Amino acid sequence: MNRHTSFASPYLLGFEHLERLLERTARGGSDAYPPYNIETFDDGSLRIILAVAGFSKEELSVSEEDRQLVVRGKQIEAEGKTFLHRGIAARQFLRSFVLADGIEVTAAALENGLLTIDLARKQVQPSVRVVKISTGDMP
Repeated sequence: MNRHTSFASPYLLGFEHLERLLERTARGGSDAYPPYNIETFDDGSLRIILAVAGFSKEELSVSEEDRQLVVRGKQIEAEGKTFLHRGIAARQFLRSFVLADGIEVTAAALENGLLTIDLARKQVQPSVRVVKISTGDMP
């Protein structure tokens, strides 16, 4: 059975991954924690700033997984503490951002409860390649 999609044009070859990407982003992103900002700069670089107050560097991880930037946070419960009131919940989170080809993570830093992740866009040089036409059967 054929599905009709935006990428079903016979002139768009090899773009099936974009359709999967759009489906993945439509499904995710419903959790608003932790809040974040995304800044862009004139040179094409990006910066993601996540508000992760209460998390230490050891309780956070930043990784690239299958063209996604994945940020995880898991607070370690302090043993031996008795609370009269607990309004600051120790919670975990997973926040992911899909990265375009050519975007790479260059740095991550934690300061004053803000996790800053810098991303750079590699400059791609346009190229032309001539394909030799042979006669006879294809290999």
